[in-house]
Amino acid sequence: MQVPEANFMESPKKLRIALDAMGGDYAPEHEVAGAIEALRASHEQFEIVLVGDEQAIRHQLTLQKAEHLSFTVAHASQVITMSDSPTAALKQKKDSSLAVGMRLHKEGNVDACVSAGNTGAVLSAATLILGRIKNVSRPTIGTFIPAEYGSCLLLDAGANVDCRAQHLYEFAVMGSIYVQLLKKKERPSIALLNVGEEKSKGTEAVLEAYNLLAASKYNFMGNVEGNDILKSKADVVVCDGFVGNIILKFGESVPLFLKSRLKKFSERGVLNKLAVGMALWPLKVSLQDMDPNEEGGVPVLGVNGVAIIGHGSSTIKGIKNMILRAAEVAQGQVNRQIETALAREGS
Repeated sequence: MQVPEANFMESPKKLRIALDAMGGDYAPEHEVAGAIEALRASHEQFEIVLVGDEQAIRHQLTLQKAEHLSFTVAHASQVITMSDSPTAALKQKKDSSLAVGMRLHKEGNVDACVSAGNTGAVLSAATLILGRIKNVSRPTIGTFIPAEYGSCLLLDAGANVDCRAQHLYEFAVMGSIYVQLLKKKERPSIALLNVGEEKSKGTEAVLEAYNLLAASKYNFMGNVEGNDILKSKADVVVCDGFVGNIILKFGESVPLFLKSRLKKFSERGVLNKLAVGMALWPLKVSLQDMDPNEEGGVPVLGVNGVAIIGHGSSTIKGIKNMILRAAEVAQGQVNRQIETALAREGS
């Protein structure tokens, strides 16, 4: 059975998600396999448009025996690589799988676009092609960090290195709405990441953002320090992207560091090796939610659409979870609620 080419003349009956099939480190094999897993996990409640090199995609669909599932293929002749400059690549590679997927979303042919490609390029494409929501100064990306009780949404995670107070305030509003919808929390608690809990500490931007949040209707609890993130002191922790990205990358390095230390310990003797063997399973289970593939990807909050960014080295499970997250965000109409909230405050 042949997988049909993308035909968007008729309105889709199901939710449609465009997947950049050429974006990740292991594309298109992982992308196609992850898409198959997502459709099976959702019992085909949505359709997936695989965007990229048609011949390579169809070859993978044949190898993985998935021609009968709810796929269509949209051909794109170019690929944005991890080494490409984000903005330049979008101008020079207008027929890239990422750009084609975003345009399909812009034109209303799909309801979301997912990519594990160049993070900067995905962010730029979402902002330039989809555009910003009204009253959003800068779109942001966040990441869920495992904590003692549940998880904490840290944002910005690297999209905006320099931030004004208004940006931090908007990040807090968007993060609060996202956690409320995704984690089913009525009034998520919000905190600013700072060098101390005192109101008087921090940069000028943080001090001003503190006053903006304190005067808002949101559940603002003040400042928290770096060691408070894992203690579940707030559902949403806000900082600029310079700090947020450093925290994110440091956190991602912890499991590999622990693995290295255990390996060195086990090499000291048979008893040590036995002890490590007994500890491996509980350690693996305990650290499972630190694997970025568990979350799959994060949305670009503040753009006029649903764009999900995944890790470049995403596994098949990671791709699957990215797609499921896209469906969840699209169905929850997260960006529409953000637009409504900020419009209400701007009026």
